Amino acid sequence: MRPHPRPSLPGPDPLLRPAVLVGAAIGLLLLALASAQPALAQGYQDTPFKPDAEPDAPKRVKPGRKWQEEAVRLPAWPRDGDLVEVQLDGPAQTLTHHIDTRSLATGRDGVVRFTLVSESRSGTRNLSYQGLRCTPRGRWKTYAYGMNGKFEPTAVADQWREIRSQRTEPLHYDLWRHYLCVHRTFAARPKRDQVRMLRSGRVPEVENTGFITN
Repeated sequence: MRPHPRPSLPGPDPLLRPAVLVGAAIGLLLLALASAQPALAQGYQDTPFKPDAEPDAPKRVKPGRKWQEEAVRLPAWPRDGDLVEVQLDGPAQTLTHHIDTRSLATGRDGVVRFTLVSESRSGTRNLSYQGLRCTPRGRWKTYAYGMNGKFEPTAVADQWREIRSQRTEPLHYDLWRHYLCVHRTFAARPKRDQVRMLRSGRVPEVENTGFITN
């Protein structure tokens, strides 16, 4: 009697062969990484070059102090001899603006305050006492209006207004951008520089070059 031939076992599916190879490669890679960690740690003990330690995280971070506006005293009535015209860039305006240099001052809160005299072509004057903040976008407000030789506070406390653009607010934009504030540091100029620039009607070109002055 002839022996029956043994049935042959099916070979691996050709479609599964790449997946098996990929899985084996990933396993070998993970094994190599795991075995390399102790070697790396041991290697740091034999060399002067060691990784920097992680900086300690602060245990307690205190929030910055909230800005607070100081009390405001209204100024004396301006004298014509103390008025300096504010020269604005762009087309001619219907009003001419002057700043009273005697009232011009920067408070401890960083606000530049001044009396503003706006005069029409017919000679009519409007007086106001204003403040300007040298913030990244600039803010201003009105504290009082001048009437009958004295200043009267606004009936409703005026809120700080953001300077939107030179086109819509050329006066306050130029005061903030050129005359009263140092644009790169968002701080008020010394008064002598403010007055000098108002009188000259221009800003030194070095401040517009991107270099920090001494």
